[in-house]
Amino acid sequence: MNRPGPVEISYENMRFLITHNPTNVTLNKFTEDWPFDDGAPLPNQIVDDWLILLKPKFHEEPGCCVAVHCVAGLGRVPVLVALALIECRMKYEDAVQFIRQKGRGAFNSKQLLYLEKYRHKMRLRFRDTNGHCCVP
Repeated sequence: MNRPGPVEISYENMRFLITHNPTNVTLNKFTEDWPFDDGAPLPNQIVDDWLILLKPKFHEEPGCCVAVHCVAGLGRVPVLVALALIECRMKYEDAVQFIRQKGRGAFNSKQLLYLEKYRHKMRLRFRDTNGHCCVP
């Protein structure tokens, strides 16, 4: 399979590294493993776990980059990153376009429908001293 190289997505105070499946050498850099079926919408528990991971991570380690992977880095991972953007009140269409502009995001129709129906719960949103609306 021809896999594209890693891509960084930055928005407000969040940074993500989208990559394909890690190797044995890089696996220790990943702290969580939340498998779900390729092409499928995210299970609610994974959404909750993802957002619970992000808020303190970006708050406690400003400037850090969260690396996210799946087998090819083209479907499931962009959905996770899109959810974080939507939680910061970005429209789902804008989140998809933003990610696709970086050379990623082969969202399938099920994933696009899932993102369209997803409603943010403002779980990553608060104002910092600089007026930013997402985690600092």
